Amino acid sequence: MPATVIIPARYASARFPGKPLAPLLGRPMIQHVYERAMESSRAAQVWVATDDPRIVEAVRGFGGNVVLTGTQHTSGTHRVVEAAQLVEGDPVVNLQGDEPLILPGQIDQVIQALEEDPEADVVTLRVASRDAKAAWDPNCVKVVVDHEQRALYFSRAPIPYYRGGSPAKDPGGDGVPSWGPAWIHVGLYGFSRRFLRAVPQLPPSPWEEAEQLEQLRFLYWGYKVVVLETPHATIGVDVPEDLSRVERILAERNLVAGSPGKAAFLREQGTPTGEIP
Repeated sequence: MPATVIIPARYASARFPGKPLAPLLGRPMIQHVYERAMESSRAAQVWVATDDPRIVEAVRGFGGNVVLTGTQHTSGTHRVVEAAQLVEGDPVVNLQGDEPLILPGQIDQVIQALEEDPEADVVTLRVASRDAKAAWDPNCVKVVVDHEQRALYFSRAPIPYYRGGSPAKDPGGDGVPSWGPAWIHVGLYGFSRRFLRAVPQLPPSPWEEAEQLEQLRFLYWGYKVVVLETPHATIGVDVPEDLSRVERILAERNLVAGSPGKAAFLREQGTPTGEIP
């Protein structure tokens, strides 16, 4: 069965109400995310899953597929679970609606890994960073993996702690030259449909409740979470202040639909970009 991308989008965000409809270069953010997903070479279809009629109207306005879900969901994954009961596809990619800088190649990377590893339940991505602010920023989730790229733990804290280094505990520090890299989690998940059927039966875990990270529930109950390395950093829009930075990057990349620079950029996406400026 071909892969499907589902983009959960909630209007009532505590830190940023109406975030999916926030304008970026004259279009709602959810449209930018949708268009990046449509450029995936391995996904057969893309859907937005939302509980708000304003987002439904916006998605239909730009010709996108949208499904209306319940209002009870506590996480994007649970919204994806409901939507996946209404649309076909295996594996299913959960692309956060606040990731307008995601690359189609990253979506393809996740899908390919799930298609090639029948034992993987979840596949997601990580990017190396030596930015002290990112290492200590609780909004930048860090991850450590084993020798087979299986997740050991996700945390809002700076993990691992390099005991012999200089951690620049002041988050305003410019760098951490004697501190090793932090691996920042990229907000993109691929799920096997087998795993999605099990999600509603998984009780919350104590570490998930402590860190407010749903992926810790998957680890707690023993599921195989593979975290692949990507050279491309992304910026998720968490608060309104993130919009101007993301809009500047989108403008620099000239990603407006139909622009001459768009195809050239996509051809170059296999080139490591390092940290996003």
